[in-house]
Amino acid sequence: MSFFITLLESSDASRRALEAEPRVHAMVHHGLTPEEYRVLLRELYHIVRHFSPAMATAAARCGDDFGAVRDALQARIQEEKGREASVLEDIEAMGGDVFAARASLPSAPVQALIAFNYYATEHVHPCAVLGMLYVFEVIASVYGGRVCEAIARKTGRDVSAGGFKFLSSHAAMDLDHIASLNRLMRTIANPAAQAAIIRSANVNFHQFSQIFRIGGPLGPA
Repeated sequence: MSFFITLLESSDASRRALEAEPRVHAMVHHGLTPEEYRVLLRELYHIVRHFSPAMATAAARCGDDFGAVRDALQARIQEEKGREASVLEDIEAMGGDVFAARASLPSAPVQALIAFNYYATEHVHPCAVLGMLYVFEVIASVYGGRVCEAIARKTGRDVSAGGFKFLSSHAAMDLDHIASLNRLMRTIANPAAQAAIIRSANVNFHQFSQIFRIGGPLGPA
């Protein structure tokens, strides 16, 4: 059995727990209000802004035995440059304050998510960053398009009218990313690296779900 399948199976319960969150289920099927969507975009801005720095940290710590991972991360960093700008464009298109979004602090769950990814990359194993990538590629490809359509229906907007650039583009793009990640995972046989990736995926699914729970920015009042 390939390690990618092992990762999928080992993190499936965490993915299903995220999907079962009432607020996530409501978002996927019934959308969000404009204010709720702006909050989600603000949190995504902070998450996306740290993607490339986390990958750069990991790439710098990959030795020649993980050369394929290092090369893949360096290529992905180039691809991800400026992606946070598209989140800010969506915030503006939805009537939000871009300057306030830039100046804001992430919510506590997102701060913990970001901090974990740096910690795991620097102090556990650099390949842990692949768990982060896996989670957000799954979220985008499985839920991104459905969330866009649900929010558009709820707000009376068309997806093509603006405000959905980031989510809609990643919904299609991350299917290719998952295929690339599948191929990359085949090069990783080191048990410590595999364990770090699995743990990272489970923690990222868990922490992202906290956004929608009590105490999170989109949790129940």
